[in-house]
Amino acid sequence: MGKIKKLLITLLIVNFASHTFANNFPKSFADLAEKLMPSVVNISTTTTVITNSNPFPGFEFPPGSPFEDMFKEFGTPQKRKSAALGSGFIIDEKGIVVTNNHVIQDSEDIVVRVGGDKEYKATIIGADPLSDIAVLQIDSKEKFIPVKFGDSDKARIGDWVIAIGNPFGLGGTVTSGIISARNRSIGLSRYEDYIQTDASINSGNSGGPLFDMNGNVIGINTAILGKGGSIGIGFSIPSNSAKKVVDQLVKFGETKRGWLGVRIQVVTKEIADVEKLDKPRGALVASVADKSPSDKAGIKAGDIILEFNGTKIKEMKELPKIVAQTEVGKTVDVKVWRNKKEITKKIKLGRLETSEDFKEKKKEEPKEQEILEIKSLKITARILTKEDIKIRKLPNQTTGLVITNIDENSPINYLNINDIIVEAQKKKIKSIKDLENIIESALKSNQKTILIVIYNNQNQRRYIGVKLD
Repeated sequence: MGKIKKLLITLLIVNFASHTFANNFPKSFADLAEKLMPSVVNISTTTTVITNSNPFPGFEFPPGSPFEDMFKEFGTPQKRKSAALGSGFIIDEKGIVVTNNHVIQDSEDIVVRVGGDKEYKATIIGADPLSDIAVLQIDSKEKFIPVKFGDSDKARIGDWVIAIGNPFGLGGTVTSGIISARNRSIGLSRYEDYIQTDASINSGNSGGPLFDMNGNVIGINTAILGKGGSIGIGFSIPSNSAKKVVDQLVKFGETKRGWLGVRIQVVTKEIADVEKLDKPRGALVASVADKSPSDKAGIKAGDIILEFNGTKIKEMKELPKIVAQTEVGKTVDVKVWRNKKEITKKIKLGRLETSEDFKEKKKEEPKEQEILEIKSLKITARILTKEDIKIRKLPNQTTGLVITNIDENSPINYLNINDIIVEAQKKKIKSIKDLENIIESALKSNQKTILIVIYNNQNQRRYIGVKLD
């Protein structure tokens, strides 16, 4: 009797689990796909590419040869048309289309195919390389079927999603999967907070929508991991981030992002220990741009931003996105950690796109000078000169040491040659002796970590926690 009872209970549990899973598992995506397909478009672009023909047919110089580039100049310039494919989706019945910036970048002609057979010319309303988003206008007075943005913050790992797009030019392709992860950074753009999915995404899917089971767009499919084809790891821009960019592009034709005017870096455990912060959190201010909102508000290099406009900053990467999404001209409270205590600064945000920060600076290498050894760090370095400061466009009063060689066993072997050590333990470095004295003093007081400040090869000011032997 006992065995029969146990068997019945087991069967009930198995039946209940199977029934629950069956209820959550979609029987088919057909109805949803049929409803959404008219709103997803295929995009083809053409660009003129100019190349020089080989002046010596049948003969090629070895790769890297100094003659390779020289003889290319003597070739005959030839123009050819280059085509590219992508995807997009309609968000307004007037024919406004959202896609990726890289799909339409540098294009001369844009053709949008709707419903698999109708083709229309399209023009660019606005494009934003930083978020890789572009908005197009279909050149037609017809009415189109739009889709809506959903709330990507409500999307959970494990939720079902479908992607519709134009992979390899095979338009109207539907794939399904789940949300595999959230808040991914893969080094493609300035503001990264990707949704990761295992729904098959391939070349040509870029710019297409990622839908939830309610038919709302929760992501813009942007990238895949690996070359050639899908391996079940695709990345989408969350709709909540995308919508803010799209709204600005539609309204202004450009973006208007908030700007603090600071360069920031990760707060490591070593830096948190030196600064007597309870744990690694926030964003460390590596440098402050002259006359920037932060400079005017009294933010200093070495401050750790813990909270911005009421939002706690858990990780450094959160701050740029939050600042960018804040209205230009708004005055916000910023809480910072300075001299082992928390203080609050009021900052009126500027606009990133009109700032000097927005412009890329070219990197130039300094000339060689006398090289000296720093045994305690197992590196060699030279004194920073006025010529270095001029070439690298550093602040006029900058002093420090330019690293010329780094031992494999050095405690700073993760730095690079030509990085400049400008401070140690918050004291300016003017000579090799300055640095050695600070290290010697730290070792005598049994300090295991010191804080140094460098300018890296991109002339970005960075704070580094160095573990001493």
